[in-house]
Amino acid sequence: MLLGVCLGTNDLDNAGKFYDRVLGTLGMVRTMEVEGEIGYGMPGEQSCFWILTPFNQQPATFGNGTQVTFKAADNSTVDLFHQTALHMGGVDEGAPGFRYRPEYYGAYCRDPDGNKLHIMFEPGV
Repeated sequence: MLLGVCLGTNDLDNAGKFYDRVLGTLGMVRTMEVEGEIGYGMPGEQSCFWILTPFNQQPATFGNGTQVTFKAADNSTVDLFHQTALHMGGVDEGAPGFRYRPEYYGAYCRDPDGNKLHIMFEPGV
């Protein structure tokens, strides 16, 4: 069973500001913060997503073919997540729209460190 996902950053303060706003569109909040690491989750729950400076003190890099997918409550939340990400310094990787299946609505972006994020909504999923 998957417990959570970590993404590396070279600027934890900036990444924290980015994710505070972007994940806030999904109702997620900072659930923990220790030196070099910020955890996010739903209020009152454990962290399930972390941003951190790499333990080996080497520069953080993003993976080619790697992405983290977040589930939205509706299409409007997909739009807001994507718009907020771009406003906070993210880069567009695919504007919100229907794709893959008739009711699958999603968008793609990259955070300021280049990590790829996908936000999607599909009824019943």
